Amino acid sequence: MKLNLPFLKPKKVPEDSPRSRQEPDRGSTAAPVTTGAPGPAPTKVDQLARGITSVADIIAPAALEVDFSHVKIGNTYFRTLFISGYPRFVNANWLAPLINFERSLNISMFIYPVEGKGIMDDLRRKIGEMEAEVQSDVERGRIAQVSTKVKLEDAKTLQEQLAKGAERFYQFGLYVTIPSNSVDELNKITQQVQSTLGSLLIISKVAALQMEDAFKTTLPLAQDRLMINRNMDTTSLATTFPFTSSELTQNRGVLYGLNEHNGSLVILDRFSLENANSVVFAKSGSGKSYLIKLEALRSLMFDTEVLVIDPENEYQALCNAVGGEYIVFSYQSKAKINPFDLSQVYEEGQNELGQKVLSLHSLFKTMMGDLAPQEEALLDRAIILTYKQKGITPDPATQKKEPPLLEDLYKVLVGMEEDVALNLAARLEKYVKGSFRGIFDQHTNVDLSNTFTVFSIKELEDALRPIAMFMILDYIWTRIKKDLKRRLLIVDEAWYMMRYPDSASFMFSMAKRARKYYLGLTTITQDVEDFLNSDYGKAIVTNSSIQILMKQSSAAIDKLAQVFYLSEGEKHLLLASGVGHGLIFAGANHVALEVVASPEEHALITSSPEELIAQKQKTAPTPAPSPA
Repeated sequence: MKLNLPFLKPKKVPEDSPRSRQEPDRGSTAAPVTTGAPGPAPTKVDQLARGITSVADIIAPAALEVDFSHVKIGNTYFRTLFISGYPRFVNANWLAPLINFERSLNISMFIYPVEGKGIMDDLRRKIGEMEAEVQSDVERGRIAQVSTKVKLEDAKTLQEQLAKGAERFYQFGLYVTIPSNSVDELNKITQQVQSTLGSLLIISKVAALQMEDAFKTTLPLAQDRLMINRNMDTTSLATTFPFTSSELTQNRGVLYGLNEHNGSLVILDRFSLENANSVVFAKSGSGKSYLIKLEALRSLMFDTEVLVIDPENEYQALCNAVGGEYIVFSYQSKAKINPFDLSQVYEEGQNELGQKVLSLHSLFKTMMGDLAPQEEALLDRAIILTYKQKGITPDPATQKKEPPLLEDLYKVLVGMEEDVALNLAARLEKYVKGSFRGIFDQHTNVDLSNTFTVFSIKELEDALRPIAMFMILDYIWTRIKKDLKRRLLIVDEAWYMMRYPDSASFMFSMAKRARKYYLGLTTITQDVEDFLNSDYGKAIVTNSSIQILMKQSSAAIDKLAQVFYLSEGEKHLLLASGVGHGLIFAGANHVALEVVASPEEHALITSSPEELIAQKQKTAPTPAPSPA
């Protein structure tokens, strides 16, 4: 679209128009001005005692400070920008980056219809002036100004459209007010907003020395106190409406639910985004597992292999219904995973054995606790020696041999006959000979051949769950390198991994490298504090193209608001939302989401105890009648 007529002066508004009856411009002072009584602000009781009972007196702030470039109301700073320059050509929804800005902004648009007859007279006169200028340059043998030719072409096009009645003429004003808690933060956000506008070829300026009137302009009073406008025709004006920014629909992908803004469908193909990772934050009972199970079920239609780490057996019914493989990890179960397994895939420039050794260091720190530098150095020697005894070296040709077991490392540590080595062996003994024997000390007999595989760790104690999750994730990571295909890895209760720096680092490494192996990592947690207090947790969020927030507790909402730059309205939505409702962020857009499932899908994925009991009673065989 073309933004026409920058060369026409704004038309004078008739005296009886709404904006001619505004308050006169009072300007701004050269120095900061503080209004209000000195000392502590009077209470409502004091005001009532003095006879001040109006609503304005009660809700007015205790103090208002107007400076050159900002306004301070209470403890909040505000700065208003006005738009002074626009690009010549724009696309529909060109203001979407401003509407979807990561921080809260107050945006006001003013649109004034202008009488067409006066515009036609001005156009005729201006066209004559520009044609005379071009003709004069030609007669003198000079090249006509390119800018004049462009303006002349635009003016003739608009003149024709106005004469046909296909277009009308308007004036448009755009203002942006930025709130912040400090001046430094206000300056930073201002630069970000101006950079965003600059990327759209929009010139924005601070309303210096008119900050009070500029702030009032963006209040919901419909009063334009700055009167900085731009001429536009109907087509150009229509492109400024940013309502399409609430759409989150792709031509291909999984149906997540309904867009609560306009009732449209939220359809996304997560593998078409920058990366296929997603994070889900929600309190218990808000419907987070329901949503992820629904996504996993629908992803199967796109030939996506689904892998799940299930701490609470929530995925068992769904796994059985789709013919998946449900693997239970416990003392008595047959399923075993060897942490010393190698991927046996050679990649140019990478040392597979070296990466496995680093991974084992992180695992053993999770199993044994913090290690001193001397202990860590000795453990490194012991791991390398354990592999060497099996004939495995950094040479890729040797890495197809049978890998060692945890018992082999234990024997190597005992055989070193050093106090530090014996201490490490003693800390490993419970996993080899003690109470935890039989879980982590056998050869792997698990195969990722099914399209839907669930690893259940419900029967393990809380102390063993982070270790089991680490080993399962490491096993999956080594296996996906062998066979590149579209996969979805779901880690429920991911806060277990965030409790230990080494396991958190491993999770971050997977999130960062998952796209390379066509993997989408989904992390789900209800413990927001444990997840976001870790630097690795924040890094996982920033490396996830999809972020889903569902019902939150009041204790966690401020932390989420800080990380996701939520507005006050979005905070209230998350606090008051019902089961299956929330916000979904994908790329630059985010919308309010309502999760919707068919009755057949609901029967497979529900975890409501009442509904599960009703399903069991419905499927239970009817007892035979007793003989008379």
